[in-house]
Amino acid sequence: MKFLFIADPLSSFAVKKDSTLAMMDAAQTAGHEVWHCHVHDLKSIDGLMKARCQQIKVARHQSDWYQQVVVDTLNLPSFDAVIMRKDPPFDVSYVTATWFLSEAVRQGAKVFNCPEALRNHSEKLALLEFLEFAPPTIISHDLEDIKAFHRQHQDIIIKPLDGMGGMGIFRVKEDGLNIASIVESLGDVGRRALMVQKFIPEIAEGDKRVLLIGGEPVPYSLARIPQEGEVRGNLAAGGRGVAQKLSQKELDVATKIGPQLAARGLHLIGLDFIGGYLTEINVTSPTCFVEITEQTGHDVAKQWLNNLEKYLN
Repeated sequence: MKFLFIADPLSSFAVKKDSTLAMMDAAQTAGHEVWHCHVHDLKSIDGLMKARCQQIKVARHQSDWYQQVVVDTLNLPSFDAVIMRKDPPFDVSYVTATWFLSEAVRQGAKVFNCPEALRNHSEKLALLEFLEFAPPTIISHDLEDIKAFHRQHQDIIIKPLDGMGGMGIFRVKEDGLNIASIVESLGDVGRRALMVQKFIPEIAEGDKRVLLIGGEPVPYSLARIPQEGEVRGNLAAGGRGVAQKLSQKELDVATKIGPQLAARGLHLIGLDFIGGYLTEINVTSPTCFVEITEQTGHDVAKQWLNNLEKYLN
């Protein structure tokens, strides 16, 4: 089969731990062709959805890790699967790519994750559907709403809706120091809504990433443990990744909501948990494949590929 991965430029991959690269390697090992393009390579010519893309050979554990085989402009439906792995931010360029991919689906392409589902599931706001599993949470433009929430819960986390990798996350403790300044800055003086959640002290034990593939949980999470003096466990913010068996609470939540999201075309999802609370639902380019595989021996990329092949067949 032929797989097209829509992702960031290959030169930007963090080769030692890149989940997209692990997926490419698993596909190649199974005998599939691996192709790559960027969102800017998507186009419509005479009404047909196409991409200027390159077929590559992957040598994952070498410094010069990929070799270009051929460059061509191909119809998206000519691929057996188109895997959307563009990293955030979720901006106009990203939304435009999903519009292109929706038309490609209409023309017969199979796209994972489904472009409509990507547009409809904000990685922060999607939590609102499942608030019974979440910590106390509000989303608002209004400083007074956020101040009232702080008065109620005393210790809170404020974060932008379009942040990634722990960027723009602030903790406001009982004294409320700088809350107005933080809200004005992050919210662009009321122009942008912010997510506010009760602070969960168990963040010291890790912000746990639970992967769902085809609605089924990977049996291990990656607990991203903050550095001393930090409240952000994100690996991009210096967190330390420790693979752990899923807790019963994590398994229960994943088992309940996984099939619902998979039925909407969300083949690969990353649920984030802190202290048993669901805090985010990541759908754009969930990671942590490599860390879990290396620490547990459970091949996450192979699980992903097996599930995808089952779906395609």
